[in-house]
Amino acid sequence: MHPHPVDPLLASETITTIRLLSVDAVEEAGSGHPGTPMEAAAIGYLLFTRHLRFNPANPDWPGRDRFILSCGHASMLLYSLLHLCGYDLSLEDLRRFRQFGSRTPGHPEFGIVPGCETTTGPLGQGAAVAVGMAMGLRTLAKELDAGLFDSKVFVLCSDGDMMEGVSSEAASLAGHLSLPNLCCIYLDNRITIEGEADLAFSEDVGTRYLAYGWQVLRVEGDNLREIDAALDAARRSARPTLIVARTHIAIGAPSKQDSHEAHGAPLGREEVRQLKLLAGRSPDESFVVPESVRRHLEFLPRLGEELERSWQVALSNFRRGADKKQLEVLGMVEGRIPEFHSELPRFASGDGPMATRSASGKVLAALGARLPLLLGGSADLAPSNNTKLPGENSYSREAPGRILHFGVREHAMGAILNGLSHVPGLIPFGGTFLIFSDYMRPPMRLANLMELAPIYVFTHDSIALGADGPTHQPVEQLAGLRALPGLRVIRPCDANEVREAWVLAVENRRRPTALVLSRQNLPVLERTSFGSEEGVRHGGYVLAREAGPLELILIATGAEVHPALEAKYQLEQQGIGTRLVSLPCWEIFDEQTVFYREQVLPSTCRARIAIEAASPLGWERYLGFEGRMLGMEGFGASAPGQVLYEHYGFTAAGILEKALRLLRAG
Repeated sequence: MHPHPVDPLLASETITTIRLLSVDAVEEAGSGHPGTPMEAAAIGYLLFTRHLRFNPANPDWPGRDRFILSCGHASMLLYSLLHLCGYDLSLEDLRRFRQFGSRTPGHPEFGIVPGCETTTGPLGQGAAVAVGMAMGLRTLAKELDAGLFDSKVFVLCSDGDMMEGVSSEAASLAGHLSLPNLCCIYLDNRITIEGEADLAFSEDVGTRYLAYGWQVLRVEGDNLREIDAALDAARRSARPTLIVARTHIAIGAPSKQDSHEAHGAPLGREEVRQLKLLAGRSPDESFVVPESVRRHLEFLPRLGEELERSWQVALSNFRRGADKKQLEVLGMVEGRIPEFHSELPRFASGDGPMATRSASGKVLAALGARLPLLLGGSADLAPSNNTKLPGENSYSREAPGRILHFGVREHAMGAILNGLSHVPGLIPFGGTFLIFSDYMRPPMRLANLMELAPIYVFTHDSIALGADGPTHQPVEQLAGLRALPGLRVIRPCDANEVREAWVLAVENRRRPTALVLSRQNLPVLERTSFGSEEGVRHGGYVLAREAGPLELILIATGAEVHPALEAKYQLEQQGIGTRLVSLPCWEIFDEQTVFYREQVLPSTCRARIAIEAASPLGWERYLGFEGRMLGMEGFGASAPGQVLYEHYGFTAAGILEKALRLLRAG
């Protein structure tokens, strides 16, 4: 990006400053990882001063390049660079590294650290998120203008990132798609926490990436000329690039260079003293930035403002000549979602019975036709998940279409969805069977932590999937998903609840949503007779009111609403005033006013039964001491779905029997 040659003296002094700021912060905190920031300082210096396009005054400038520190334990490398390059991160912030309420947490956190592109910590996640970012930026370049979004994504990785399977899954897909805007820099220091890496890791990572289809370059990690040339080559490449940098952990430390002791603990007072003496710095001073380094880097904020100003001019010129669709896309990039509600299908009882996964496919088709930046797919299960966008092209190496084929890579899919969610305007979704949501837990957790809004389409939601057996029958997954802070888990009971669930998922761009959908066909309820499906927007609602004085409340989600409705009728025939509540989303219901929740679940009625073909964990919040749960205590079995529902009591007869026992006991 910058044609001027590197000044060796200023470069050396700046790299030393990056190293010592990182060392001082870890020492001050009494914990952290000093070795990797030291070894990667030269690479970070060249990236930020010569190859990254960014504006410190506006870290969210859409036209910027992205830098992801996948090895999040090296967070002080990022914080030191951000401070020196003019971001709103002060020396005092560096001094407060790892302290409560600080802007320099132990691992980089999106939304807290200005200039931090994504939250990293669990190794491999950043590498996979980078793939999603690169894919998303290619989408914007196609839909708008290649010159506006020709951004490059750089990601810095460690041995640990390369060992974790998620990075392999994502790198395989990136190579298959031949993403030209992705560059991964691998710090090959051959050290892990337990000792030398060859205790458990001896493969040639570069050769593996060659097999994935990447361009692979090898450099010495402290050779500025080699690193600079490799980064230039990465920007010109038509394929993703892996730069294998042979580095030395804690480089320059008198006794801890190339030692695992520098991985996860401060160097120690005497080691730091000797390090500073060797570097020609005062051992009695800390957090020092020489004036020469300040002057050397003062051009970066000015350059950033010039780059963004030129980009804004180009954007204005593009806007003047843009067609209707491009203006709509640009509006989504700027945070405006086109009106789509009127285009969504409404279902009648005559349209059923219909699996909620099928209804989801119909709603998704309507959304796709209306929202040009809605994109997604599944982990090789689109025919089962109904996640294909009709009339759209597949995302390929030739062109970034809106149908994503993740392959059998659920873990990478979750992380890639996070990367796509970081790209402004995109509404990404990904589908698989509910049982395989377990493979996606780490990136789903991070999505909630970052307040991103991917949409998860989980089908085959209960033991009703039948003969595939207990290996594929989700039992504990609903409880596990509901335990994730921030995640909205919506399990609709019919096609119209599905429509409302999609509306909620699309409209909320600050929370992830999990749609939990049935394989089996379900009746479409005639809404003239029952509570409006718009009650889904409140998380739960009275689906069918009691005919007389209220004596019993049945609460159900998903497919189990229908046998509960039959049981309600039978109870009413016996003179028992019974209310049926559909509770598709706990999280939204719990956010409602006390008054609303009391109207749905009046505290005066303590006889309650919850019905859900899953683990009962968590349902006690709605049942109290006197309520009962009809759920799954075991793992299910291999048999047709209806046989299993009858065996485990998820029928009108089973619910009726449980209700009568409860009322007699009361």
